[in-house]
Amino acid sequence: MLRSLRRFDQSEVAQQRMKIISFYQAYGERATIEAFGTDRRVISRWMRRLGNSGGQLSSLAPLTTRPHTTRTPVTDQRIIDFIAGEREAHPGVGKEKLKPDLDIHCARLGIPSVSVSTIGNIIRRHHFFFQKQGKCYHDPNSKWAQNKVERKKRLRIRYSPHPEGDGHILSDTVERITDGVKDYFMSAIDARMKFALTLNYRRITSTNMKDFYYRFKSVYPGDIRVWQSDNGSENLGVFDKQLEDDGIPHLFIYPRCPKIDTFIERYNRTLQEEFIDYNLDTIHDKSVFNQKLSEWNIYYNTKRRHHSLELKSPLGYFVEKGGMSHKSLTYTSPCKGSPFLL
Repeated sequence: MLRSLRRFDQSEVAQQRMKIISFYQAYGERATIEAFGTDRRVISRWMRRLGNSGGQLSSLAPLTTRPHTTRTPVTDQRIIDFIAGEREAHPGVGKEKLKPDLDIHCARLGIPSVSVSTIGNIIRRHHFFFQKQGKCYHDPNSKWAQNKVERKKRLRIRYSPHPEGDGHILSDTVERITDGVKDYFMSAIDARMKFALTLNYRRITSTNMKDFYYRFKSVYPGDIRVWQSDNGSENLGVFDKQLEDDGIPHLFIYPRCPKIDTFIERYNRTLQEEFIDYNLDTIHDKSVFNQKLSEWNIYYNTKRRHHSLELKSPLGYFVEKGGMSHKSLTYTSPCKGSPFLL
């Protein structure tokens, strides 16, 4: 009976205890034990508290069960500062992906590191959550399917790819409307290596997609074998012709089947949650916003860790496979022109 009192709030518990005291005074201890499971010692303690308070019912409310002495977590402040800095700069990075970088940081400082669960506790305890609210998802359906103009037969892919090697590229475009102004983010990612690139454009055209293709090709460390996209108009015209001229097969997914594009759709979510939503305050200042986007592209490919790559970065994974040397990572070819002006 006493355990069942935990289901009630404090005022209800106090009323029930007062009822037990009245029953005890009327019928004695044996009947009270049989009816409520409460003996004389417990009731005497309640009656003493009631008498000391001058008969106030609130004195019968349960006291706190919190220990008088509790453990205080002892974590080096430098570890807390490192986690706070990483979470603020990249709010979507979880505890498991922070662990390898934290180990390197602690080794450099000569202090012991902490476990993955401790990193999670530090994030919760100090409320290191910096995500900004608001999401906007791209609708992949296009009006191109209603066009009655004769079209060439498209190569179709039925299932999400699971390539054993590099070079299978998936692309997509995300539309973002902020304060009534549209922005388009063209992205591409390698299905195996996870190397990715995102650029911001003002218009969604096949000319801009062709420009994006050239820029992706200039920084991609491997050879493009296949290019996969949805059926949007930007993936046709001069862009499709350029892929044909380069001898790269262009695969189209089936309409209303985004699961076939699972790798790029998951990347779009990462892009929106970890970068776009986090930098909406500068999205209309294109010089600042595109500079931050460039820095995020570099971070994503050189430092951000991926579970599918055994917690390595895309370029770190590519180097480990022998695809390129560490020395080649020190040179980055600049992209001429401003893509958002196209």
